[in-house]
Amino acid sequence: MFNSPKKFYIAALLLATCGYTYAQAPAYSWKNLPKVLRPVFKKDTINVLKYGAKPDGVTLNTKSINNAIAACSAEGGGVVLVPQGLFLTGPIVLKSNVNLHVSRAALLQFTADKSQYKIIEGNWEGHAAYRNESPISGTNLVNVAITGEGVIDGNGEIWRAIGKDRLTEEEWKRKVASGGVVSENGRTWYPSEAYAKAAKTPRAGYIEPGSSAAANEQYKDFFRPNMLVLTNCKKVLLQNATFQNSPAWCLHTLMCQDLTLQGVKVRNPWNAQNGDGIDVESCKNVMIDNSTFDCGDDGICVKSGRDDEGRKRGMPTENMIVKNSVVYRAHGGFVIGSEMSGGARNIFVTDCTFMTTDIGLRFKTTRGRGGVVENIFIKNIAMKDIITSAILFDMYYTGKSPTEEEMANDNNIPPVTEATPQFRNFYVSNVACNGADRGLMVRGLPEMSIKNINLENITLKAKKGIDIIEGNGINLKNVYVEAVENNPLISVVNSKNIKFDNLRYGAATELLFKISGKKSENVQVINTDTSKAKSKVEFKNGAESKVLTAAK
Repeated sequence: MFNSPKKFYIAALLLATCGYTYAQAPAYSWKNLPKVLRPVFKKDTINVLKYGAKPDGVTLNTKSINNAIAACSAEGGGVVLVPQGLFLTGPIVLKSNVNLHVSRAALLQFTADKSQYKIIEGNWEGHAAYRNESPISGTNLVNVAITGEGVIDGNGEIWRAIGKDRLTEEEWKRKVASGGVVSENGRTWYPSEAYAKAAKTPRAGYIEPGSSAAANEQYKDFFRPNMLVLTNCKKVLLQNATFQNSPAWCLHTLMCQDLTLQGVKVRNPWNAQNGDGIDVESCKNVMIDNSTFDCGDDGICVKSGRDDEGRKRGMPTENMIVKNSVVYRAHGGFVIGSEMSGGARNIFVTDCTFMTTDIGLRFKTTRGRGGVVENIFIKNIAMKDIITSAILFDMYYTGKSPTEEEMANDNNIPPVTEATPQFRNFYVSNVACNGADRGLMVRGLPEMSIKNINLENITLKAKKGIDIIEGNGINLKNVYVEAVENNPLISVVNSKNIKFDNLRYGAATELLFKISGKKSENVQVINTDTSKAKSKVEFKNGAESKVLTAAK
């Protein structure tokens, strides 16, 4: 239908700004996006054993493995084979035209000797920062892959702090006995005194005028590396391997183009600090397919830099497809933000399952980020036992959101600047959630509403129903909501142009709608039987009855 991403983007934007609902929009498909290019390698194979590697779990194989990779690249590329066995190693640096193949019977184990990881200039949560060298890294590469069905283990437990409340009593005793230090209040274990000191130091490790790697050596233990970091690489393939137990984020792709993740498994302990599955940051043309994530933080996450640094970089994550994937325990199943200051656009998510994640579909930002997240298409999502919200749009991430009464009466609205974030033009369909604390939360800013959110064919069974706060153009069609706490089932605060078409709800609903705030206007309810609720609507905090129009 559209023969270029630019035409696709313009058409989608025009439809959204002209007020089209999901039903009126054409059936967009990820097939409209550019094809994600995959690397091609020579068949020549180099076995790391030929370069002196020993699979005995004792020998440090850093030099042998890196020499094999360098030799393969120098000879025009090919496959570097890690065969059966336990290979202990320090940091591995990938090279262009090399496919690092970890066989199914192989365990690539990164060393607990932190002296093997030198301090480098890197990136941490969107900021330029000093970090320990990542267990696996590559910069400015073309044609690079990690394949095979083997296991790659980051030895993350030696790097991470952890709270007492996230361990059993016996686990806590073992952790304390292993060394490290315990916080003054007895609630947190730190790997070392240096880590504990750095944790209390604002902006520890940030690369700023006057800072240096040497000056930050005192905090070395605090600079937990992301396990795999690929920066500014083209034609990247991660296929079938298991990546587990990362010190911080597991897979971090930064400013890459043509990235394919296929059949990958990511396993981090549920209580792993910053244990994200994959963070796709400022990347273009991305395919994540048939992969599984079980993480200590967000599962599949889209980012594009943080605050002013991200806006100056100005590289959105765009043209991304996520399909046929499963996320188990994680903070979010599919996530955009909160470091999204460079924006995100043209993203498709389809045929995915989220189970016991804290949040299912999670879109988060806050004042100061800036950036525009737009043209997000999601369909065919199954969720079960979500801890908090099944679907969450939140512009108060890490901040304290005002109460309903405060929002209704607050006249001190900040001005809109380049640091004001924006969420707009989301199309979500065919979602079923059985079990959540809340079905749907939309929470925008008074100076910047969340705009043009379209949900169709949605089933939500949760403790609480739907909250729409500072939204504009929120369209819900063929939505079923069943909530235990249903007084009200649906709350609308300071929002306008809200449309419910064929809303269905549980039989025991006490109050169907509560509309609050003097900014609320044009709430439409059509093709809906409102008589089954004990009470239909309540108006509060300046909202007037004329705001609501209902037609059966």
